[in-house]
Amino acid sequence: MGQVSVPGWAYYGAQTQRAVENFQISPYRLPRTMIKALGLIKKHAAAANSVLGLVPDDLAQAVQEAADQVIAGSLDEHFPLDIFQTGSGTSSNMNTNEVIANLANRSLGQALGSKTPVHPNDIVNRGQSSNDVFPSAVHIADRLAAEDLLSALKTLYLSLDRKADELAKVVKLGRTHLQDAVPMTLGQEFAAFAVQIDKNIGRIQNCLYNLEDLPLGGTAIGTGLNCHPDFPRLAVEGIGRETGIPFRPAANKFEGIAARDAQVELMGALNTLATSLMKIANDLRLLASGPRGALGEIVLPSLQPGSSIMPGKVNPVIPEMVIQAAAFVCGKAVSVTIAGQNSPLQLNMMNPLIAHETLTSMEVLTNTCTTLAEKAIDGLEADAQRCEDWISWSLALVTPLATRIGYDKASALAYRAYREHRKIRDILEEEAILAPEELDEILDPRSMI
Repeated sequence: MGQVSVPGWAYYGAQTQRAVENFQISPYRLPRTMIKALGLIKKHAAAANSVLGLVPDDLAQAVQEAADQVIAGSLDEHFPLDIFQTGSGTSSNMNTNEVIANLANRSLGQALGSKTPVHPNDIVNRGQSSNDVFPSAVHIADRLAAEDLLSALKTLYLSLDRKADELAKVVKLGRTHLQDAVPMTLGQEFAAFAVQIDKNIGRIQNCLYNLEDLPLGGTAIGTGLNCHPDFPRLAVEGIGRETGIPFRPAANKFEGIAARDAQVELMGALNTLATSLMKIANDLRLLASGPRGALGEIVLPSLQPGSSIMPGKVNPVIPEMVIQAAAFVCGKAVSVTIAGQNSPLQLNMMNPLIAHETLTSMEVLTNTCTTLAEKAIDGLEADAQRCEDWISWSLALVTPLATRIGYDKASALAYRAYREHRKIRDILEEEAILAPEELDEILDPRSMI
């Protein structure tokens, strides 16, 4: 293909440079967790090849030490490729091979770009293909990122659960269709939020098993051509030991290379989580709205001024952030769904995009859940007086009366209270339908929760 100029400082080589020149599309680069996953694969591939006698021990050791630097993140500037590149991820796989080969050769006293004694293809990529390496790296990276997300979700769940206990005695008005409904407690409202998050934890945990299936060793299409039959087991066992995650060689490497169903499944769970967060954040905004011209039943922490023109205005900035982050992830779920469909015959051709979308989604959701817990849920308070005022004005208090005097008569009394802009209790006392002690009992909101 002719000569190509590579920067003198770069640990990558000609294949990476060609991709840099071909794909100047976006500001998006391979996520850090993907670079780490590629480093893990190269490290334990070298160890496996050494055990099998396919790579000399000294060269394998140099490769492993170089891969450790890639895993640690000290060489991320040498991974310059755009996410929008060849769909197999070949450019990023070769980027990794070149960086590790150059690092290894430098440690062995050779010059950058020498390709000897550690060749990027013959040594670093031994027993591998981009077609099995990149999907395996996506699985490893997603599985690692899921740990952080689950930790953040547990933090959010505990915050909501504690808040539910704290607000268990605050009686308030329930609402359906944004209209007054029967009473409940703020604790019950927040307990529902906690259960939503707990169920989302379960959904994401259900995705982990399929992410632990690695097609490494399938090489080009799943047949394992040019790969020692013991290589997949040895390499995957090494990755599992280092990460503490029970990765295993895929039972069917054709499926593992051709399909990205595990990522589509994962994004389904993340889409559900984003939907739950959107609901919770919108409810927090409504409950805190006003605070004098609307519901104002809770008070969110005041974090920053809300207006450049209206003094004293404080906006629900954390719920608004959550809503935007949730919309962002919902869009990425669509992106991965489309990408998962583009797996013609033996290879998915949208692997880099899938890696970016899944990992970016989990990073955003991890930070969102932690921030929501720490900057909104933990510090919010109830306005108990406001809650009591809304209940006393609500026409829904007439609901238990329907069992005493019938639905139609109770409805007529409620409408009269509405028309005359009076409390339902005042109307009932005036009508003298029930004795005062019965009225106290039937209109007690605590008896309705």
